[in-house]
Formats: sequence, C-alpha cells, structure tokens
Amino acid sequence: MDKKSAEQLAKAIAVTCVRNGFLEDLHAGKVPISQAGDYSDVTLVTPERTILWNELSRLDDGEMKRLMQEIVNKLYTVFRNLENPEFMSALLAWGNMNTAKWDKPKELDNFVLPKGK
Repeated sequence: MDKKSAEQLAKAIAVTCVRNGFLEDLHAGKVPISQAGDYSDVTLVTPERTILWNELSRLDDGEMKRLMQEIVNKLYTVFRNLENPEFMSALLAWGNMNTAKWDKPKELDNFVLPKGK
C-alpha cells in the first residue's frame, strides 16, 4: 500500500473504530486541574482512602472489556469489508472529514517484528 493511502486508512480506522464510540463516553467528564502540570498534586478522595492521580486506574475491568470488544468488532467489520469499494469509500470519506487537523501518522520501528526482520 502506498504511503498516502496508508495514512488515510490509518486515520479512518482510528477515528471510526477507536475514537468514536465508548472511548468518547470515557473521555467525557471533568478533567482535574494540576498546578504542578504533571498531576502529582491531584488526588481522588474516597470514603476508604485517598489515591494519587498518577496511581489511579482510569478504567475498571468492565470498561476495558467493553472498550476492547467494541474496537475488535469494528476492526473485524473493516477487515471483512476491505474489498467492498462502497464501504471503503465511505470509511475513507468519514475518516478524511473527521481527521483533517490530525498529525500525519508515523511508522513505528520494531512494532511487531524485531529490528532487521
């Protein structure tokens, strides 16, 4: 696949399969303000204990499972339709429309294969 097509497909898959969905629900809400800038000065106070923000799990197991199931199902749907021109055209159009201001993707070294393979 050429570089330009790979960039467009990566963004389209990211926005369609990952960003727009349950992750948006998790992202919605109030974000704490950190005067230190690194959240070392932010804590969550519960009836049983106080937790430093940097040690706080942001997702429980049920939320992580739901998020991953949704992403896998969406990715599966994309992969099953890679040869469907109408589906791919709609996916790329949606991706282009919703990621116009995103940075260009970068290819990662040693992502799956060790260096030199």
